Amino acid sequence: MKKMIFSARAVLVLGTALVGTTINFTTAFAADSAGIVVYNAQHESLGKAWIDGFTKETGIKVTIRNGGDTEMANQIIQEGANSPADVFLTENSPAMTLVDTKGLFAPIDTDTLAQVPETFKSADGKWTGVAARSTVFAYDKTKLKEADLPKSMLDLADPKWKGRWAASPTGADFQAIVSALLELKGEDETAKWLKALKENATFYKGNSVAMKAVNAGQTEGAVIYHYYWFGDQAKTGENSKNVALHYFKNQDPGAFVSISGGGVLASSRHQKEAQAFLKYVTGKAGQAILRDGDSFEYGVGTGDASNPKLVPLADLQAPKVEPSKLNSAKVTDLMTAAGIL
Repeated sequence: MKKMIFSARAVLVLGTALVGTTINFTTAFAADSAGIVVYNAQHESLGKAWIDGFTKETGIKVTIRNGGDTEMANQIIQEGANSPADVFLTENSPAMTLVDTKGLFAPIDTDTLAQVPETFKSADGKWTGVAARSTVFAYDKTKLKEADLPKSMLDLADPKWKGRWAASPTGADFQAIVSALLELKGEDETAKWLKALKENATFYKGNSVAMKAVNAGQTEGAVIYHYYWFGDQAKTGENSKNVALHYFKNQDPGAFVSISGGGVLASSRHQKEAQAFLKYVTGKAGQAILRDGDSFEYGVGTGDASNPKLVPLADLQAPKVEPSKLNSAKVTDLMTAAGIL
């Protein structure tokens, strides 16, 4: 009878895979000697497209574990120096900051950092933006005219909007928007807005579900990210045919552009390969996947164009927010105090 010998790293990958996330077992053992492990909190299809492109270009194999922003950030913190992860990808930057403040990221190679503008990466050079998404007000165009739309996201706190709009407050997407509000307007204003959110809005689980509710006439509008509408329109449009997007612009908190992040774990035993992966994602080939694919997220590489169907990033008039300052822990406390979480 043959004995099966597994490396300690492979055992760690399998062990942590049991904690509520998805892992590709077909490449789990290969990652120990010939590849890297990516903890992916981005959309699975986008993460897979990046990984497939990287492997095709470099021959480096990748094991992927999929989960949510906060879930995977806390998993990395819990695992500490024993984490099997080499790279962490997120949908929103607060999860990156959570890991960064624990000192768990390695400095990113200067060649990679040079591919991304300052506004789309951390001040300390420990993580970088890999994609971006814009906050929008998705509204029922059969019920609302442009003149009826809120001028600011803060206007949704007005009692006249009671019962007329929706959000998905338990998700990392919405909490990143609240993080930006906190950074821009301070704790008192944020607490007041969250109280109004509790009183005025209908809650759904997921941005796409909130958009479907708008489309079905269940609510007049919802605060979501832009790409849910574009993604549905590119398919059948059945969940967005009655929906249009309102961009707040004017540096409003509702014009916040959230940065999806990528970082290399300091504990990684495959630093060269992990750094190469981030360089690929932020480089021409990786950013072209955003431009030409069906994720409809914005590219963040210097000089790289986004999907031509999108409103150009420069036209969004987004507020200036240092992504490293977004405080997910404080937001969770405020939302809990408001009775939302």
